[in-house]
Amino acid sequence: MMRPVYGLVILLGLMCVPGNAHELRPAYLEIRQSGRDVFDVLWKVPALGNQLRLAIDVELPEDTVAVTEPRAAYINNSFVSRWQVRHPTALAGKTISISGLDATLTDALARIEWNDGIAQVVRLTPTRRSFQIESRPRLLTVAATYTGMGIEHILTGYDHLLFLLAMLMIVRGYRRLVGTITAFTVAHSMTLALASLHVLQLPRPPVEAMIALSIMIVATEAVKMSRGEIGVTVRYPWVVVFPFGLLHGLGFAGALLDTGLPQRDVPLALLAFNLGVELGQLIFITTLLGGAHIIQRIPDGELLLSRMRPAVTYGVGMMAGFWLLERSLSFFTM
Repeated sequence: MMRPVYGLVILLGLMCVPGNAHELRPAYLEIRQSGRDVFDVLWKVPALGNQLRLAIDVELPEDTVAVTEPRAAYINNSFVSRWQVRHPTALAGKTISISGLDATLTDALARIEWNDGIAQVVRLTPTRRSFQIESRPRLLTVAATYTGMGIEHILTGYDHLLFLLAMLMIVRGYRRLVGTITAFTVAHSMTLALASLHVLQLPRPPVEAMIALSIMIVATEAVKMSRGEIGVTVRYPWVVVFPFGLLHGLGFAGALLDTGLPQRDVPLALLAFNLGVELGQLIFITTLLGGAHIIQRIPDGELLLSRMRPAVTYGVGMMAGFWLLERSLSFFTM
């Protein structure tokens, strides 16, 4: 049953184009109320080194007055600016835009938080570069925003996708596939919630390195399987997937911690983000199986898929090895 999945090297090649697992980093805007009509502004833009950054900027309402001059610095491959502004109506009902966003491939996350804990989080894209500030965000808005964030994170998280692909290559039968996916979902949901709520906190670089190592281990098991060696991972894939899922949940939480959770709607936002991750995961797996089925129906499709399997297996392992080395070296900059 799983032979068609082995041959999806084309999709693998498309996913492995970026050298980094999260190449398309979003910009981040945070506006936090610090007084009756005063707000602290944080604007973080993806940068390359300490000299180049994306040419995108925040456009605040015209009647906004700067209280302090922006303080800017390059920090961890981002251009970070901080300043303080004043607005007579506390920005309620006003529109904020991101200029230049339509000329990029990245997104921007905007978070507005008032001093009573109410927060509004919006995802801006090249086709939607402005939004209106709400006096109190609707629950539907919060749910839709965090669900979209979850979908985007899993579909642009190439390391997570390659782990799923590697597991698909060694799982035989739909029943085992469902059990394996369920184990992965339960595990990463647990650590996602614990890390997002600050119950469990681990440094991000070691976690990212361990995620890369998990991909290498599963890819190695796929190679052994192709040689006729049937190990524990092949016999009981959910047993192996569960602890690795705990690691990947910590990786998912990284994106959520960067944005933050609305204090009044934490359960909803957390549930919506996790739902988005699951939807993205389902989209990816469905695409793989559907693509395999299409290839299988063409002349000599089965033969083509079987010959492409080694390229997929070694491609996953090599990419994971590169990420493991890259992320391990980052320990020295912690």
